Amino acid sequence: MTTPGTVERARAAFERDDWATAFEVFTAADRVEPLGAADLDRLATAAFLVGEDAASSAALARAHTTFLDQGDPIRAARCAFWQAFKLFERPSQRAQAGGWLSRCRRLLDESGHECAEYGFVLSAVAFQRIGEGDADGALAAFQHAADVGTRFRDPDVTALARHGCARALLRLNRRADAFDLLDEVMVAVSTGEVAPMVVGIVYCSVISACYDVFDLGRAREWTEALSGWCDAHPDMMPFRGPCLVRRSELMLLHGDWDAAATEARRAAEWLSHTQAEPDAGGVHYQQAELFRVRGDFARAEEAYRQASQAGRRPYPGLALLHLARGESDAARGAARRMLQDARDPRVRARLLGPAVEILLVVDDLPAAREASGELTQIAAAFDSPMLKAAAAQAAGAVALAAGHPDAALRLYADARALWEQLGALYDIARLRTLLGHAYQQMGDTEGAQLEFEAAHETFERLGAVPDASRLATLVARRATPAAGPLTGREVEVLRLVATGKTNRAIAGDLSISEKTVARHLTNIFTKLDLPSRAAATAYAYEHRLV
Repeated sequence: MTTPGTVERARAAFERDDWATAFEVFTAADRVEPLGAADLDRLATAAFLVGEDAASSAALARAHTTFLDQGDPIRAARCAFWQAFKLFERPSQRAQAGGWLSRCRRLLDESGHECAEYGFVLSAVAFQRIGEGDADGALAAFQHAADVGTRFRDPDVTALARHGCARALLRLNRRADAFDLLDEVMVAVSTGEVAPMVVGIVYCSVISACYDVFDLGRAREWTEALSGWCDAHPDMMPFRGPCLVRRSELMLLHGDWDAAATEARRAAEWLSHTQAEPDAGGVHYQQAELFRVRGDFARAEEAYRQASQAGRRPYPGLALLHLARGESDAARGAARRMLQDARDPRVRARLLGPAVEILLVVDDLPAAREASGELTQIAAAFDSPMLKAAAAQAAGAVALAAGHPDAALRLYADARALWEQLGALYDIARLRTLLGHAYQQMGDTEGAQLEFEAAHETFERLGAVPDASRLATLVARRATPAAGPLTGREVEVLRLVATGKTNRAIAGDLSISEKTVARHLTNIFTKLDLPSRAAATAYAYEHRLV
């Protein structure tokens, strides 16, 4: 017989979100005496949340059968829905998922009762329509499901359906309506009004939606919120992998590459304990990107291969890897192939900028101009700072290749302002490299050197070995100091000092640390035998550096 109080202890652990303990105690109790239907349902949820997928599916199937034996087809149908929902996430088990969903619908129809569970069925239908590209049909089904959830006061059905409405609205390019709805849904999710499984599903879906439409501000905000929720439940396994990948992507963008690598590694460790097939490709791809930008090309290639095997197309990263290795023909072939295969504007938007870069290297200016024009159109449609920055940068590169450095500089200025707004350190450094080439084409050797030196310093600080190596010869090529004994970077610092900027402001402008600014100032004072910032300012004006 079960020890008195064992099941009660498991229920208490479940209620306080201690899912590891709930899973362990429910499992032990079930070995002694079979659990009832409601406790099997709790066991299934706890098992899912600690990454025990097989145990979760087994408990959910038993709960379904037990509810049927007890004459409760509605609760049995709810179990069938969640069984289907989990299986739909695995491409190899879609047929089983369809079977469970059909059973759920049949049980509800045969019961003859209207109930909240119909909202789950409608949501499942809507998700299928989204996958088929029928956004209007999906929106109608989600709205019907949300109405059902509201009528029966079921927060799980309502949250799942309303977030689905927002995803459909995004597909219809109704961004303002979509994000108003998503933000409202996230209030219910973040305040604990819905079940943990729904919390995780909606969090991950909303973050994915933000990335799909390039809204990095919202993506960052909700990624941090999901991270906090995951950290508050350290024994939880699902949802952690996607959360870690998104965090890693944001850290890569903002130049915190060591932390980005740590998060990607944690995501890979999480992956080894789960059966999350759709997430595997994203984890491997993010690791490959980090290896590539740091120059570990062999490991990058292997990670791209693993991403491809897991169903994640390895582009544009693999094409850029070919380019970094000097494999121009392979890079050109990959660029053309990835654009031929991509039809969705959201997917093409991530491919067009790298394609322009590759096509210019292989001297295919007409194709690069065409790709740049398409990226500009998509960026205007999405109104995304990130896409606008990438589009301006690509257009500037095309202008420079066509021999129009003035036009390139104007476009680069727009791109730089947007990258700085996003805090994208690596992209800023790459842009400063392009600025250097534009200045070179105009005959401004000093301006070119200043940009090359700034970019080189950032590349070295980030650990972007391939980029730093390519720039090293350009930086070393400067024949004479920019002004007397000062280096180009010291002249740049001196000019900013002369405008009255603080060390912190100078560090922000040049994307370097305050400590580096102070070191440059010490060198300036020593080389020019100057006692103060005021004297340095006077020197700058006297020698027409400002």
